[in-house]
Amino acid sequence: MRASGTFKVVSFTPTPITPEPPVETGLPVGVATMEKHYEGETLTGRSATLFTAAFDQEAGVGSYVAMESFEGSLAGRGGAFNFVHSAATDGGPTRAAEHFAIVPGSGTSALKGITGTGGLRVTEDGTHQIWFDYDLP
Repeated sequence: MRASGTFKVVSFTPTPITPEPPVETGLPVGVATMEKHYEGETLTGRSATLFTAAFDQEAGVGSYVAMESFEGSLAGRGGAFNFVHSAATDGGPTRAAEHFAIVPGSGTSALKGITGTGGLRVTEDGTHQIWFDYDLP
C-alpha cells in the first residue's frame, strides 16, 4: 500500500552535541531536533526527528541521517512507528545514496507490524513531499 502527502518543518533546533573524539574533516558535523507536521489524502500526523549532518550550507554539499518517530494515520489506520532516511548531495538538484526504511517492530496500535520503505523530495517550489510504501498484517 502507499500513503503520501506533504510535510512542513515546524521547528529545527540545533543542539550543542559534538562528536568525541574531535576529528576535523572538510565539512562541519551538526546535530538537531526537528518537529514536522504531515497532511495528505492518505497521510496525517506529526513526527519528532533526530537529525545529524555533515553539510556545507554555502555550497549545498554534504549528507544527512535522520531517525523519525511518526504519530498519526496512514490510510485511516492510526498509531505510531519509526522510520529512518538519509541522502547525500553534491550541490546539484539531485540527491544520491538515498535510503528510506520503516523500522521493523516499531509500529503501535493499528500500525503494529508495519514494514516497508518510502521516500521524500523537495519540489522546485519548495514543497516537501513524502510517501510510504508499506505492508501491514
